[in-house]
Amino acid sequence: MSSANFSNEAPSGQVNDPSYKTKGTEAVPVIDDNAPVEDGLLPEEADSDRQLARDDTEAIDESNIIEEKTRHAKPKGTYREPSDEELGLNE
Repeated sequence: MSSANFSNEAPSGQVNDPSYKTKGTEAVPVIDDNAPVEDGLLPEEADSDRQLARDDTEAIDESNIIEEKTRHAKPKGTYREPSDEELGLNE
């Protein structure tokens, strides 16, 4: 087994290579690392615990909860495995 000789020294500091950013003519623009980015959250809405509590309240519609499991449906026979003919597996 051969071992490669790699340097154990990593460069220090931040890597900054803006050569990838688009010039403005490409379909999907890629911005520079140093460009300011707008924060989409308002500070008063950034509380995740409050948002989760609001989501839970909105998600639980108690008018849609039923006590029975069958909704009064009558049984229609027994459970059984279909035959090969019913499944189209006859050779």
